[in-house]
Amino acid sequence: MTTTGSLSEADLNQIEAQLAETDELLEKNYPGDDGSRQPVHTVYVAADRFTPDFSECWGDEAMAAATAQGGLAELCSLLGQSDSLAEAVAARVAAKLTTEPVEDLRLDFEDGYGDRGDETEDADVVAAARRVATAVATGSAPPFIGIRFKCFEAATRARGLRTLDLFVSGLASAGELPAGLILTLPKVTTVAQVQAMDFAVHRLEEVHGLAPGRLRFEVQVETPQLILGADGTSPVARLPHVVPGRISGLHYGTYDYSASLQISAQYQSMEHPVADFAKEVMQLAVAGTGIRLSDGSTNILPVGDGARGAWRVHSRLVRRSLERGFYQGWDLHPAQLPSRFAATYAFYRQGLSAAALRLRNYVEQSTSAVMDEPATARALAGFMLRGVQCGAIGSEEVRALAGIGPERLIVLAHPRLATAHPPKRKN
Repeated sequence: MTTTGSLSEADLNQIEAQLAETDELLEKNYPGDDGSRQPVHTVYVAADRFTPDFSECWGDEAMAAATAQGGLAELCSLLGQSDSLAEAVAARVAAKLTTEPVEDLRLDFEDGYGDRGDETEDADVVAAARRVATAVATGSAPPFIGIRFKCFEAATRARGLRTLDLFVSGLASAGELPAGLILTLPKVTTVAQVQAMDFAVHRLEEVHGLAPGRLRFEVQVETPQLILGADGTSPVARLPHVVPGRISGLHYGTYDYSASLQISAQYQSMEHPVADFAKEVMQLAVAGTGIRLSDGSTNILPVGDGARGAWRVHSRLVRRSLERGFYQGWDLHPAQLPSRFAATYAFYRQGLSAAALRLRNYVEQSTSAVMDEPATARALAGFMLRGVQCGAIGSEEVRALAGIGPERLIVLAHPRLATAHPPKRKN
């Protein structure tokens, strides 16, 4: 039996040449997720309302809202959690609201701020940059923080660019930029607007001596033109490739998008069929690119007599997003924090035991009723890693149930990281 192949070295070189462009595309445009923490939510607040103690105040208000309705354990039971799960979740949510109630904060100069005239907005931008710098320096800032400025349509373009410029320049003059700085470009309709944003942040990097690519930004998907363009293609699918490495996330805008499709106000929702379609296109567009996804918000707030009903709605929507692969969403009111974290923590804790067992069986190559492949093992590890990063589960629980530590969990969830940065060999 011969072991000599039929393809010549010339044949193999021809194939290598044919696939060189594909190899470059996959390496540059599809790097995969980098394994860093993704916040479970983004909180929006009018920019002039931000103070360095904002997160602490929201945490206090969130706890007060839960206490007024019988406490966090009562809230968890209200959301349908069993007694044992409710107890575990409530304890972790209480700790979260005390130590890190806001994971990601966006100071809003767009819809939540409005048009107050250039002089007022200039002053508020300068003050916002100063307050953010103070919050970062004192340790009171959320892990992720930034601004949303006005969109790049003709009527608001100059104002949006000036706000972006003043904010970044103010932070740069105060010292090193926040590690978790995020900039949000809203109401994008064309690829050209994203390319213009890329140029703007590139120039800001040059002016302030920042490393190339330091200023990344989110794109809000709020218009049907970004999902389906005039030429019949999907512009959102082009975004990762026209500015590779620059976009950090795509955020779905519930109400602008729904209104653009003539959905009546009473039916505008994160779970409307038009929302699901747009979000499925977003998922396909950024798969493998490392760009994160965020769902939108619900304007049904848990306040007054309707608090319990609103908590049920919010919890159900949060859970629904998580099940569909959207691990982040928007919160608009401090009373939404208890249901955000309660639903999120329950999602990870309910799935922990089964995921850990399957991952242990995969790692140890044990015989079981489920034969998982490497791709599924990545998903299992990724699920558990997200749970650890947001505080839903502890590293010690992962070690006890899955038999692996945090470092191995990261490698299993993101094997390309280990390939890109292999551990040094010990002598």
